[in-house]
Amino acid sequence: MSWTIPQEQRGDNAPVELQEQLFAHISALAGVTSRQSAISVPGARGFMLEGSGDAPLDAFLVPDAGEFAHLHPAHDGSLHLALPPALAADAVAKRWAVAHPLAGIRLARGMVMVHGPRDRAELATVAGIVATSHAYATGTLG
Repeated sequence: MSWTIPQEQRGDNAPVELQEQLFAHISALAGVTSRQSAISVPGARGFMLEGSGDAPLDAFLVPDAGEFAHLHPAHDGSLHLALPPALAADAVAKRWAVAHPLAGIRLARGMVMVHGPRDRAELATVAGIVATSHAYATGTLG
């Protein structure tokens, strides 16, 4: 993982097939639309929600666009998303994610970069992390 901007995964990347399965999973979450990320590099696919309800601004990477996560281009395969700060710290401690260098400064406090999944077991875990981000952004996180 890089600590520069743009932050990216530089090795041990996710196979494109698993990236596409992750994209399909995220796209199928309730209320999600996808388009070019409002904040990331060209080719990054952003995941947006309209009408965020009671979700905190920190649940979004780009609150005005409703972007709660984005998947980096195929050469990278990692993704950025927002989690509640305590869950972001847990994901980092368990080595599923790294904090974004600007988290809590110019971006959401719980913004992390999640490693791209390299196998089906990792895909399930990453999909679960994304589902938590989605629940945070929809105001349904229990």
